[in-house]
Amino acid sequence: MKRRALVSVSDKRGVAAFARKLSGMGFEIISTGGTAKALEESRVPVIGVSEVTGAPEMLDGRVKTLHPKIHGGILADLENPDHVTQLVDHDIGPIDLVCINLYPFEETVASNPSEKEAIEQIDVGGPAMLRAAAKNFKSVTVVPSPEFYNEILSELENEGQVSEETRRRLALAAFRRTAEYDTAISTWLDGSQEDAFPERRVVRYKKASSLRYGENPHQEASYYAEEGREHLLSGVEKLQGKEISFNNLYDLDAARRLLADLTDLEAPAAAVIVKHANPCGAAVGGTVAEAYSKAFASDPLSAFGGIVAVSGEVDDGLAEEISGVFTEVLVAPGYTPGAREILAAKPNTRVLQGGAIAREELSAKTVTGGILLQRADGVEDTSGYRVVTGKHPSPGQMGDLLFAWRVARTVKSNAIVLVKDGATVGVGAGQMSRVDSSEIAVKKAGERARGAVAASDAFFPFADGVEALAEAGVEAVIQPGGSVRDEEVVEAANRHGLAMVFTGRRHFNH
Repeated sequence: MKRRALVSVSDKRGVAAFARKLSGMGFEIISTGGTAKALEESRVPVIGVSEVTGAPEMLDGRVKTLHPKIHGGILADLENPDHVTQLVDHDIGPIDLVCINLYPFEETVASNPSEKEAIEQIDVGGPAMLRAAAKNFKSVTVVPSPEFYNEILSELENEGQVSEETRRRLALAAFRRTAEYDTAISTWLDGSQEDAFPERRVVRYKKASSLRYGENPHQEASYYAEEGREHLLSGVEKLQGKEISFNNLYDLDAARRLLADLTDLEAPAAAVIVKHANPCGAAVGGTVAEAYSKAFASDPLSAFGGIVAVSGEVDDGLAEEISGVFTEVLVAPGYTPGAREILAAKPNTRVLQGGAIAREELSAKTVTGGILLQRADGVEDTSGYRVVTGKHPSPGQMGDLLFAWRVARTVKSNAIVLVKDGATVGVGAGQMSRVDSSEIAVKKAGERARGAVAASDAFFPFADGVEALAEAGVEAVIQPGGSVRDEEVVEAANRHGLAMVFTGRRHFNH
């Protein structure tokens, strides 16, 4: 009996050559619409689906392969005598190979089409045939992508058939493809709904790269990016350096998100240095070089081996300054030719080129067997802020307080951030008690704490944290307020002559 192959593809790359080879091996090629036309133009013998079914394509092509003479031929278990008898009784020929790729729904919705245009790119017959062929992989070879053409042809040429092991693997690829496709459609439909937290949430992730290892060398790891949306490395080009590691990516995310917050302050330039997911230095300045110098001065010791993100082009002078310190990753919107040459002398520095990162509407943290999903934290409108002390911050102090507040939002809780003249001078992060974070920030700042301002990501539960800041010379504090001891805390601030601003909103970052 002559073998038959059903070929119906949206992506026509290589399909004519593939079908021609199949035809040369004795396959009868069945095809639909545009694919049949493309094969005919390439002089590949082809039989239209309508000739097989005896029914015309209908409803502008929405119905053409949904017919017993197609699906019966695909789904028949040829090892089952009863199935074979039914094929004969109904004059249905078995189909040995099904080569299908789907309407380009993902590409279509990426271009922001009308609803009607998007709906017309939802394939129905294609997924049905892929699933049918994949289910019946014992009898049928399913081909869900052009990437498999050469492998299949090689097995047919060398062995006369496609092995069951390969057919099983292709079935898995087909089911993965239909799952991805249905997820893309449901995600698009979800996007038109107002509910950010539906009963079920389906997300597609695609492996972007394998990683040398995870947080530690004994842990295997890979980076997966959510399909259909911008992600951490969207639009980012690696110009030099080793492969980016797990820890690099985690720190890079923290650096780029804080940089995006600081550029909102409308300063000419901003720079961020991150170590272990916490900013050890952040600053704004009149130039990128000035911002970087101020950020580095915040904590030069911790900056060693850090992640650096800057808001503007890296010129020759800045490249010299950065290359004088071991830097794991540097990301900037651009580099002068001289800067590229200077940085090339530091091959262990991963140099990335990329613009501003997209802000996310939702953020997630993984827990055992699931995720915690929340609306992404953002810096609130300042109209609700209020000064709660007798002393008010000066305009310059208020600018530094707003800067410190943005940085504190990205520091691991409990967070205390000291700022002076648009730059961090001390960061206390990740302590179990707020007074410990205050003391660490003060220790980091040293004499620079005098005249500085401070931000606390959550309220002071006791006056001790404020006392530690005041004794070091801090002159103004911004915090959410809301403690049962607010009165005690404000009284301590007044006693030390501090200005204190309540924001009314907490910014924990676990």
